[in-house]
Amino acid sequence: MKICLVVDDASVIRKIARHIIESMRYTVDEAETAQQALEACRNEMPDLILLDWQMPGSSAIETISAIRAIRSDRRPVIIYCTTEYDSVDISRAFAAGADTFLMKPFDRQSIDTKLSEIYAGV
Repeated sequence: MKICLVVDDASVIRKIARHIIESMRYTVDEAETAQQALEACRNEMPDLILLDWQMPGSSAIETISAIRAIRSDRRPVIIYCTTEYDSVDISRAFAAGADTFLMKPFDRQSIDTKLSEIYAGV
């Protein structure tokens, strides 16, 4: 079974994301902080990461770069989740190694669409 790591400091967002992702047949792990996310990735690199744009302790951009620097057989799909369409921040996320971005609030259909685009090479 594929593994998804949901990284968000808001427990309600993690709970909603968990519900959606589990319905897509992923095992879901959660992290509240960037540090917890990096620790989880060092222990077992997930297949998919939903990463909040704003977290305590570290920026999402720094976290994406740090995840990409971890040696692993897996290269997870990283979805940068944001509440604001800021083209500069989104460009920075892509430059750091994000695969795509997703506007919050999100639903299953929006996640499905993003994953389909990535896996189709769009």
